[in-house]
Amino acid sequence: MMPDTSRRVLSAQTAPHQDLSRRVGRALQYPLRKPVAEHTRIAFEQADAWRCRHLESPLIIDAGCGVGLSTRHLARRFPDNIVIGIDRSADRLSRDHGELPANALLVRADLIDFWRLALAGGWQPQRHYLLYPNPYPKPGHFKMRWPGHPVFPAIAALGGQLELRSNWKIYVQEFALALYQVAGIEVDVEEYQPENDFLTPFEAKYHRSGQPLWRLVATLPYRPGLLPIDR
Repeated sequence: MMPDTSRRVLSAQTAPHQDLSRRVGRALQYPLRKPVAEHTRIAFEQADAWRCRHLESPLIIDAGCGVGLSTRHLARRFPDNIVIGIDRSADRLSRDHGELPANALLVRADLIDFWRLALAGGWQPQRHYLLYPNPYPKPGHFKMRWPGHPVFPAIAALGGQLELRSNWKIYVQEFALALYQVAGIEVDVEEYQPENDFLTPFEAKYHRSGQPLWRLVATLPYRPGLLPIDR
């Protein structure tokens, strides 16, 4: 059991990062040339084969699923869907948290590569979750947060109902601003109470610590052309 106290996100930022608009603009203009890691390419091919065996079931992506508890919860909450949980840590994914539902799959992969492969492979998730954490709260690390990362257009381009959750309001606000710049969609950042229906251990820990929890939910069109490619 995690303790009932946890540190709040500490940052010199008091508002969304001043470089957000420029970085999102660059991500829309210049291709991301990071080579795809071979282990992620293999993992994607295996995940795609599993997905293709369940094409009658709408897809849910659980991006950065950690130990896979959120993937399990989502699979039980949406039994008519298939849920693919992705995390880069083999250690986290190997932890025993009970049987994985038949409509769920856990994949070890680099999200930056996996999102691009999913977009190139024609994946169109019905729902797409980005749950805790990612914030990199130092202002100098903004480019490591998803709204400041060159892969951001791929996240938006996959479409579906995208839900982001965090205990850091500024991060969620940045994500909302980046979505508006990329997709022209305005979304509200809201404080919410999970009422003990926690999707992740982080969410439960922050809630028990008395921290406010924040989220945004956006319905996005499938737009593979958002991600620039080399000509």
